[in-house]
Amino acid sequence: MAKQKSIYVCTECGGQTLKWQGQCPHCQSWNTLVETVAEKQVTRFSPVSEIDRVQNLCDIEVQEEPRYPTGISELDRVLGGGLVRGGVVLLGGDPGIGKSTLLLQALAHLSIDRHVLYISGEESAQQVALRARRLALNVQAVPLLAEIQLEKIRTVLNENKPDIAVIDSIQTIYSEALQSAPGSVAQVRECAAQLTRMAKASGTALILIGHVTKEGALAGPRVLEHMVDTVLYFEGDMHSSFRLVRAFKNRFGAVNELGVFAMGEKGLREVKNPSALFLSHHDEDVAGSCIMVTQEGTRPLLVEIQALVDDARAPHPKRLSVGLEQNRLAMLLAVLHRHAGIPCFDQDVFVNAVGGVKITEPGADLAVLLAIVSSLKNKPLAQKMVVIGEIGLAGEVRPVQRGQERLKEAAKLGFTRAIIPLANKTRQPVPGIDVTAVGRIGEAVAQMYE
Repeated sequence: MAKQKSIYVCTECGGQTLKWQGQCPHCQSWNTLVETVAEKQVTRFSPVSEIDRVQNLCDIEVQEEPRYPTGISELDRVLGGGLVRGGVVLLGGDPGIGKSTLLLQALAHLSIDRHVLYISGEESAQQVALRARRLALNVQAVPLLAEIQLEKIRTVLNENKPDIAVIDSIQTIYSEALQSAPGSVAQVRECAAQLTRMAKASGTALILIGHVTKEGALAGPRVLEHMVDTVLYFEGDMHSSFRLVRAFKNRFGAVNELGVFAMGEKGLREVKNPSALFLSHHDEDVAGSCIMVTQEGTRPLLVEIQALVDDARAPHPKRLSVGLEQNRLAMLLAVLHRHAGIPCFDQDVFVNAVGGVKITEPGADLAVLLAIVSSLKNKPLAQKMVVIGEIGLAGEVRPVQRGQERLKEAAKLGFTRAIIPLANKTRQPVPGIDVTAVGRIGEAVAQMYE
């Protein structure tokens, strides 16, 4: 087979050149030329087939895509019900967090009634077999290929035609058509593009494992996330046994869905009640602790917000938050001073979301402020109370989505009181929980000890 020619394309202007240069000859930008495969020029127009013709949306027949349940309910939740035929999933995470372990457990279950294939580019066959033996998995029907050359991997995929295939990892795969090293932008983009096209054509559900940078983003070109159907991130502290899998993109399910796992001697196990992970069990009432209900995809989740307010020892008081947006903390303190009359300009303020969970929604604003007020006054809040609500710059308490579902989750776990936005109050009360609706931050501070 003739070797494909490679060219260098500028990421800024799209200009092409045959040789690499430090500066783009077209737009004069530095270090923007990346290697890619030269596309073959088409000299004549191909006839338009029936598939290529323009169709009306109402005339297109739609059918539900069949799912492949992985046997791990938390992973199926994040995927939207299981793997989809012809779908491509990209799973990223820190080294050693459990990506390969999770997928090996999933393949062991899928191999019972599906044809699977595990392609390892990082570990040898002996290393993968040792992991499977340590996890006590039944992998008799899990074929393994230790290979990093794209052309050989494509040949094996065409010959075996698996229902589900795992590539571990996409940064180790290289194509002979490119001269750059494995893991480079050109290699990752070209290998991912060819594997994605093959998965769509053959109907194989493909899972790509990806590395992450020190900033936590997926390594390689940003276009890698656009190529695939689903992007999952593995989160968690290496010093903790708990792991979170979050969906950031999903063409076949909900985004921001969260799956919770615990790492043990036999691999990752599912956590059926994840709210218990993010709630502390204090022997006595503690000041600065407030429980809120966040919404992660379709799942309401109870999280404990802890705050510590102390006298500042430096000219510039500290504002530090873990698991919450730090810039939003400074804004909330300004609202607390302006609209509730509680100043913190001479205090160090530290806020933490317990359990290592990252809260991105603004529905935690009210819980953060009440935890700060509790720590400042050194007066604990009621243990069986939950708080939800977003705070506006005018001091209003804004509504949150799915407020009724959050209250039902809190009542199910034994909470008896809730402070919620006025707009979230409904005519039908939730059994077992007393609701206090507030419209302003001052009202919430006044009601927190009632």
